[in-house]
Order: sequence, then C-alpha cells, then structure tokens
Amino acid sequence: MRRVVVSSVFAALLVLSGCSDKEPQVEAVDNAAASSNAGSSEGLSGKSLGSSESESEMIARLEKEMRSIYFDFDKFNIRTDMQGNLSTDASVAKAQASKYSIKLEGNCDEWGSDEYNFALGLKRANSVKNALVAEGVDTNRITMVSFGESNPTCTDKTKECWSQNRRVDFKLLP
Repeated sequence: MRRVVVSSVFAALLVLSGCSDKEPQVEAVDNAAASSNAGSSEGLSGKSLGSSESESEMIARLEKEMRSIYFDFDKFNIRTDMQGNLSTDASVAKAQASKYSIKLEGNCDEWGSDEYNFALGLKRANSVKNALVAEGVDTNRITMVSFGESNPTCTDKTKECWSQNRRVDFKLLP
C-alpha cells in the first residue's frame, strides 16, 4: 500500500512539474535564411526591384528611421514632445514602409506588478496605433504586443534609465 501511495505522489509531481515558464519562448525567424530557401526568383529572393538591398536590410534601415515614442510615468497618453516622432513614424509608414505590417511593442519600467505593466504596455501601444491611424496609416497593417517590463533598454536604477524603458518601439514585418 505504501508503495502505491509513493508512486502516485511521484507521478503527480512529474505531471505538475511540467508547467510552462512565465515567459513563452518564441523562435526568431531569420528573414535572410527564409528568403534564400524560398526560391531564386526575384520576388522570393528578398531583393527589391531595381536595388541590391535585400528585404531584411530594407526593413532594418526603415526601422532605424522610425523613432520610439516615450511616455511619462504611469501614463499612456502621447506627450506633446513626441508628436514630431509620431509624425515621422507615420510618414515612413505611409511612404517607404507602405508594403510592410507594423508591430507596435509597448514597454514599461520596472515599477508595478507584471500584470499591470503588461496592461500599461498594451495601452501605450494602442495610443500610438490610434495616433498613426489618425495620421492616415491603415489600421489593418498594425499589430500590437506588450512586453511589460521584460524588454528594458536600460537596467540602471535611476529615473533617467527608467524613463528610457517607458516607450513604444516599431518593428516592420514582411
């Protein structure tokens, strides 16, 4: 009888210990490798028409032109000093990046619970999405994700550092 109880407890521990991590692991896709495996025609090889720049290089160049939008502590409204960045981002999105989807990545500083920061990051991304749509960017091209506090650009314990982490970043998707 004792053996049955011990093996039942052991089996239960094995089953329960298989829970997932807090953060899901997402495998990164290498656009250059994916496009080289896709085929050799010009449309599938990642080369743009009339240019030797690959699609992944073009995306990287356009992402550098797009500026992050920064927020005040515990806020998700776009600051007046960020309107210029937002106009630049909308112009790039409507012109050079018009064939790409836009992923808005909401980020927060380390203050607040994980749940609160994920919600705040999503509210910040939604504010930027609404502003881009108001500037004429097609809403169907925009997706949003929140990283909460899990994607800091600065890890020092200072007010200046925390302010760098309260932002929305832009990523372009083919």
